[in-house]
Amino acid sequence: MLEVRGATKADWVTIWPIVHEVLSGGDTYPYPPDTPEPKAFDIWMTSPAATYVALDAGEVVGTYYLKPNQPGLASHVCNAGYMVTSTARGKGVGRAMCQHSMQEARKLGFSAMQFNLVVSTNVHAIKLWEDMGFGIVGTLPKAFRHKDKGLVDAHVMYKSLVP
Repeated sequence: MLEVRGATKADWVTIWPIVHEVLSGGDTYPYPPDTPEPKAFDIWMTSPAATYVALDAGEVVGTYYLKPNQPGLASHVCNAGYMVTSTARGKGVGRAMCQHSMQEARKLGFSAMQFNLVVSTNVHAIKLWEDMGFGIVGTLPKAFRHKDKGLVDAHVMYKSLVP
């Protein structure tokens, strides 16, 4: 049974390997593959409004954050980032975290969610986000420097959280 809960600083020891693995891939996040741990901690644990972990039988298998996408007059739209360990991919962890994140975003007062840079080659994520009700509202030509494929397109995806 998957449990999703708020992350604590003590969770970082189990979150960091996931963040490191995903960033090292150089195929989904804009942060450099060699992002040092202190910088990754700031990105994932300090800057967001909230960070969460997904646990399967007590083991952290995924993590996500929520933060305002923009400040001030656009702060009602949130941004989220999700990461799942390679051993748990394809097992519904991303879907569970997305469902949880939409509920949490509403609790935090957000009325919409926007993903700013969904890499076009990340077809599994795109399919999942579309299944969860997100739409592609724009495509940024050659906006992402993929580690293996060079310059590829990226999508902006959006979903209202207001019923």
